[in-house]
Amino acid sequence: MGLVAVVKHDCATCQTVAPVLLELARRTDLTVYCQDDPEFPAGLEVTDDTDLAVSWHHSIETVPTLIAVGSDGERERTVGWSIEQWRRITGLDDLAGDLDIPSQRPGCGSLSVDPDLIDELRVRHSGSTLRARRLDLAEMEDEFEYMHRVGWSDGLPLVPPTESRVLAMLEGTTRSPEELVAVVPPDLVDATVEKVAISAVMAGCRPEHLPWVLTAVEAACNDEFNMHGLLATTMPVGPVIICSGPGTRDIGMDPGVNALGQGNRASLSIGRALQLLVRNLGGGRPGGVDRATHGNPGKLSFCFAEHSGPFGSLASSRSDLDESVDAVTVFAGEGPRCIVDQLSREPESLATSLAENLRMMHHHKLAMAFDAVLVLGPEHLRVFTDAGWDRSRITEELMSRLQLPYDDIVRGAGGIAEGIPAGLGLETLPKFQPGGLMLAHAGGGAGLFSMLIAGWVNGDTGSKPVTRAVQY
Repeated sequence: MGLVAVVKHDCATCQTVAPVLLELARRTDLTVYCQDDPEFPAGLEVTDDTDLAVSWHHSIETVPTLIAVGSDGERERTVGWSIEQWRRITGLDDLAGDLDIPSQRPGCGSLSVDPDLIDELRVRHSGSTLRARRLDLAEMEDEFEYMHRVGWSDGLPLVPPTESRVLAMLEGTTRSPEELVAVVPPDLVDATVEKVAISAVMAGCRPEHLPWVLTAVEAACNDEFNMHGLLATTMPVGPVIICSGPGTRDIGMDPGVNALGQGNRASLSIGRALQLLVRNLGGGRPGGVDRATHGNPGKLSFCFAEHSGPFGSLASSRSDLDESVDAVTVFAGEGPRCIVDQLSREPESLATSLAENLRMMHHHKLAMAFDAVLVLGPEHLRVFTDAGWDRSRITEELMSRLQLPYDDIVRGAGGIAEGIPAGLGLETLPKFQPGGLMLAHAGGGAGLFSMLIAGWVNGDTGSKPVTRAVQY
């Protein structure tokens, strides 16, 4: 059996054990690697590891590290200094018996896990298998202006997707960089995990955001959601990403104050990453396939997290996923509109008030053609829950108030040409088809407001909401 020790000069504990290493070198087969000084410890034959290749490949997180090595490779290791552990690993019961040193001291952080070095080391030593084409810019080229000039930008500055940043992003998932995630419209280009990671870097994501971006891409790039049709429509709609589950808190999403607005890195960068992927990989750019007459600011990014609690999540209401499962629901929607009701304290009054606003969505004479997400604010939701109304009851009460008299919405009624075709022989039509009105819960604790996110054309001719569990 041999022994391997990894140390650095700039470590008080390594300096403490230097005489122990001298003793081990006399009594055993010892190899010493030093991360910052090939002359340390003095008096030993030291192998230079200042490029940190050995430390990187052997996952050294703390120095000193002592490793017992056999013919079959590493058998065990210990970190820091513990006379008991070192004696056990070396098999020398009298090790350091004549030395006046403490019996135990904690180690120091290895240079191979130094946050200032780790991205460079990952590129240098990991044997990068990135498949994306490299672009070498001229020394005087401004990389930020270059990305604007070639059309990669959504109008805002992008983070340059260097190899080190992409490799760091890929640390956020266990999925292989070569794994196919989706075929991205409109050009139907294969999006691998690596390609999605590049867009995530450009959007400003952190590695822990990547699983959510990957899930959003899977949910949006399929025939059911119909991202191609969403791009081609002249309506001002885009993908709205609604995130559910405890993982939203872990990555820093905030379902409270300003949940649908600016200021939260996770929310904005996740939504932006999907949009940049569709733009740059799929070719969905304004003026090309993207034909929106007006568009809306949510087409930069529209992503938010739901509150957890007894009301449940949109994801669990639409699928068999448990509340504890992290999930993404993608909905084809426009920018949010505020619904104000500061006086209703009874659930019947508030339901009627919300229904009146929902009736006006897109046009008060149009029925069943569009879905919607109603984002209930905490104070509005409290009116319902205090009365014992759950998600199903709220939806039923709203839908019962959204039966539109056919004579009022037929074309020409009220002197308005828009409306439902004549001659259908109906008494009423519901504003929304079954399942077309979805409820979410987000927002700050103060303010008797809710938000309406109006949808695009629903069903087989338009878009269907899609819910997917997050795969890490």
